[in-house]
Amino acid sequence: MTLLVTGGAGFIGANFVLDWLAASDETVINLDKLTYAGNPETLASLQGDARHQLVQGDIGDAALVSRLLAEHRPRAVINFAAESHVDRSIHGPGEFIETNIVGTFRLLEAVRGYWADLPEADKTAFRFLHVSTDEVYGSLAKDDPAFAETHRYEPNSPYSASKAASDHLVRAWHHTYGLPVLTTNCSNNYGPYHFPEKLIPLMIVNALAGKPLPVYGDGMQVRDWLYVKDHCSAIRTVLAGGRLGETYNVGGWNEKPNIEIVQTVCKLLDELRPKAGGSYASQITYVTDRPGHDRRYAIDARKLEAELGWKPAETFETGIRKTVEWYLANPDWVAHVQSGAYREWVQKQYSAS
Repeated sequence: MTLLVTGGAGFIGANFVLDWLAASDETVINLDKLTYAGNPETLASLQGDARHQLVQGDIGDAALVSRLLAEHRPRAVINFAAESHVDRSIHGPGEFIETNIVGTFRLLEAVRGYWADLPEADKTAFRFLHVSTDEVYGSLAKDDPAFAETHRYEPNSPYSASKAASDHLVRAWHHTYGLPVLTTNCSNNYGPYHFPEKLIPLMIVNALAGKPLPVYGDGMQVRDWLYVKDHCSAIRTVLAGGRLGETYNVGGWNEKPNIEIVQTVCKLLDELRPKAGGSYASQITYVTDRPGHDRRYAIDARKLEAELGWKPAETFETGIRKTVEWYLANPDWVAHVQSGAYREWVQKQYSAS
């Protein structure tokens, strides 16, 4: 038995692959474009493991995807592959359109051709699971109910618009062609192996380096925070038992404003790696808010719990401690991921107002 995982060298995808192979002998074919956020070093523990094959390539390369499908005959495709950083989408939306929309279309077409030719039993058992985001739903006011799966799509950034389009393609390929699809929409992930352009790892890395901790606007943008390994367990649960054509929201039940996240990271670092001369919180610096910054996201994950019995294992307090401890214990991974291009990006994006 084999899985084809796309984007499996990125943050969530790599955590999924590592967790899957820790619990299963089922082979994983891992297709990743290996752009700046696709880091093979995250998968170093799998080097020489016959159950894992990393293939550098693009989901938009239909010939490559078709060849991998024909050669390895996977029982499922799990699509993590996406450009995923809102700020980057604002500065350069083209790559997001190409990967998240055109790439998803070409992947779906290659998978549809493979699936259509499967023997009937294999065809019935096959699944295409598309991993998406809560950002497709837009922004919530302070007292609005959390996003349910029936919430209308109102994407506000090039990133979220491109992911919304990919969700619609997946839905259409199910309703038009019968492709057996599942979609998950998750809240903000955090945890080990997170590329340090996102809020939590950026705060950890900058704090330890004595750099400013840049907080957009007033820091009161609210997000629901999901520990990445909880997300991986939810995907395994949906893959195993989700109803075809359905969407499942995955959340951590942890709504918190960004400034509270930053302050929590500082307190943990004060405890675990104290610095001379006071708290890391003294490095907090408010910078100009980004264009179109959504004020609040919140996920209602009750459908996933009611239908499939899933709920997160980690609270934010346990998950954030594990995350900070991981970054403190893995300075080599952090150092290697911080390329010159990464430093230039952070300097450009987070220049103080």
